[in-house]
Amino acid sequence: MTEESNTSAMDWLEAELEDTLDEDFEIEFSEPMLSMEIRKIYRAQHPEMLDRKVYFRNLLRLQAELIKLQDWVQHTGQKVVILMEGRDSAGKGGVIKRITQRLNPRVARVVALPAPSRREQSQWYFQRYVPHLPAGGEIVLFDRSWYNRAGVERVMGFATEDEVEAFFRDVPEFERMLVRSGIILLKYWFSITDEEQQLRFLMRIHDPMKQWKLSPMDLESRIRWEQYTKAKEEMFERTNIPEAPWYIVEGNDKKRERLNCIEHLLTQIPYEDVPSEKVDLPDRKYNPEYERQFLPDELYVPKVY
Repeated sequence: MTEESNTSAMDWLEAELEDTLDEDFEIEFSEPMLSMEIRKIYRAQHPEMLDRKVYFRNLLRLQAELIKLQDWVQHTGQKVVILMEGRDSAGKGGVIKRITQRLNPRVARVVALPAPSRREQSQWYFQRYVPHLPAGGEIVLFDRSWYNRAGVERVMGFATEDEVEAFFRDVPEFERMLVRSGIILLKYWFSITDEEQQLRFLMRIHDPMKQWKLSPMDLESRIRWEQYTKAKEEMFERTNIPEAPWYIVEGNDKKRERLNCIEHLLTQIPYEDVPSEKVDLPDRKYNPEYERQFLPDELYVPKVY
């Protein structure tokens, strides 16, 4: 890269940082309704969190690379699947949001399936996930995936031991089939400590803006922390295959978690710059005989602000 292009990239980064700082601060401000006491407790537990300015600069840089990745996927017709798994409140939703924040939703989409219906429960286990796999030129991020069976379904008793054993036998071959079909498959597990999960759950309880995130299943996950740990360990042992290995993202510091995951994701896909045509804005055509019609005031949203 030439010195001129380096300077140009830095100018863009500074301009983008300045232009979007207010918006990004709003997105990142994750504790709007918390009492000062709870904020003090949280900050005391996280004395070495990543500096906000360092975080934003790197986030914008990585999001610019994600756009290059998106363009390459579209240009080459690649198919990318990214599985996001992990402990409740471990931050995978925040990572997904930052990955997709500046991407085209027609190219990069998120799949977060609800609990299976009675009909889906009678299907082949992987059947409900297959329709959501990408076509050429698409990136699909699964916010929880078929690994529900190895985690929540197993621990909560929603699946029998025979069903879990069948899953462990089938999933390596299922994933090898995906890879053989040309899909780039990445699997991330977001990890936090027992103490950090307890603190985040307490924050959700006391934050009206986040209470919707705290489901009865989340509360059960606190009770069954050790059972989830044992289930996770066996899942890694039996599904960490060369064709689709697991990658663990440490999530006690949310900002580092997001940057580290995106940085790693970009290193796992051999994308490159693709040619793009220069876009020129065409002149607007004017019709001297056209007169714009005035619309009644009641059609307009009131200007409250």
